[in-house]
Amino acid sequence: MAEKFDVIVIGGGPGGYVAAIRAAQLGLKTACIDMHVGKDGKAAPGGTCLNVGCIPSKALLDSSKHFHHLQHEYGSHGISVKEASIDVPAMIARKDSVVQKLTGGVAQLLKGNKVDFYHGKGNLGAGRQVEVTPADGGDAVQLQADNVILAPGSVPIEIPNVSFDGEYIVDNVGALDFDSVPGTLGVIGAGVIGLELGSVWNRLGSQVILLEALPDFLVLADQDISKQAAREFKKQGLDIRLDTLVKSAEVKKKKVTVTLEDKDGESQLTFDRLLVSVGRKAYTDGLLSEDSGVRLNEHGQIEVDEQSKTTASGVWAIGDAVRGPMLAHKASEEGMAVAELIAGKPAHIHFDTVPWVVYTDPEIAWVGKTEQELKDAGVKYRTGSFPFAANGRALASDHGVGLVKMLADEDTDEILGVHIFGANASELIAECVVAMEFQGTSEDLARIVHAHPTLSEAVHEAALHLDKRAIHRGN
Repeated sequence: MAEKFDVIVIGGGPGGYVAAIRAAQLGLKTACIDMHVGKDGKAAPGGTCLNVGCIPSKALLDSSKHFHHLQHEYGSHGISVKEASIDVPAMIARKDSVVQKLTGGVAQLLKGNKVDFYHGKGNLGAGRQVEVTPADGGDAVQLQADNVILAPGSVPIEIPNVSFDGEYIVDNVGALDFDSVPGTLGVIGAGVIGLELGSVWNRLGSQVILLEALPDFLVLADQDISKQAAREFKKQGLDIRLDTLVKSAEVKKKKVTVTLEDKDGESQLTFDRLLVSVGRKAYTDGLLSEDSGVRLNEHGQIEVDEQSKTTASGVWAIGDAVRGPMLAHKASEEGMAVAELIAGKPAHIHFDTVPWVVYTDPEIAWVGKTEQELKDAGVKYRTGSFPFAANGRALASDHGVGLVKMLADEDTDEILGVHIFGANASELIAECVVAMEFQGTSEDLARIVHAHPTLSEAVHEAALHLDKRAIHRGN
């Protein structure tokens, strides 16, 4: 007989495990099903984010940043090092250790909150029946729930005539585990993943060429930010080729030959490794039985309403598999909200204030609307900006590249968007998210005392510049 739960969560990523823990905190009998296996062969809840995404990539970005700064930036501080070298296996081992600590931590959090954990793959049937196929190959387990939360995550998109082999042609997982620095690395896609992983290996000495099919760079970001970022990445040695379509890739004699087409016609490039990072898609393989009642949309995503309810009664869906940005923090907040809605509490997600971050060096972060979006929508706005080159803390720490740009409604002064390219942008954006969530104005940020010297003063000055009263720049 199937064991009965108040809530079953399928997927243990940043959406799923957070939903499970919150549901358990609210007194609901909860189960969480996750299929990830760590390098040690044990269950590794945490999803793509903790295992092969957000966390391991940031670990490598940090390691490679230290190496790059040691070679190229410490000289101006009076620090000299001869013959610096990188031990790639040691760097990878450190990354793996960080991942193992965090996935182990998630397992302990689930246990500590009395969530029943099942290591395997979950399949949803009619009437909220869930079948679990254990990862160890054991007999299937039958579960039943009043509510089911689907949090299956996403997988990399493959492109025609370019097949992953896990060694020479890889997705983000393979690019996290190279055993040495490739002499040349091709990257298909100059989006978040391509820029971050391309930056890692570029800093370590690889010649990196990013091949982007779109004619514009970082189209989701504000144009002023993306233009300045493109210039800086070029200085760093990243070769970003826009409006370039990859037609095929073939491995011969341990090299990858890529056939591409650009404004000059068809040509070929040869690389030691090729990373494919053209986006991700909802992972729903084996998730739904035909009688589950859950409908997918034309993009293969799980169809949900504003409260994350699917077309099946008592079934909810969150994270990468539904509408909205594929961001770990968005999935977590959806998970929290759904757990609270199931428990009969009020909950709401404001998608307009979900921050985006690209963890390059300098970082890129933004929240709200871009200037182009406001123009297209016919919204009247004012804009203010401030360069990090005029910020004392930025210059003192050798981080004078970048700017803060702020957009506010022309009539009400409500902040409509903030865009940052610079050191610690991922942290600086939080102040702006809070202000926007409370429908704050640029005047609010302009009147708040910011500590000196800090990078956050650039946010303060951008707010002042909106009203043509910035102190440390011309207006």
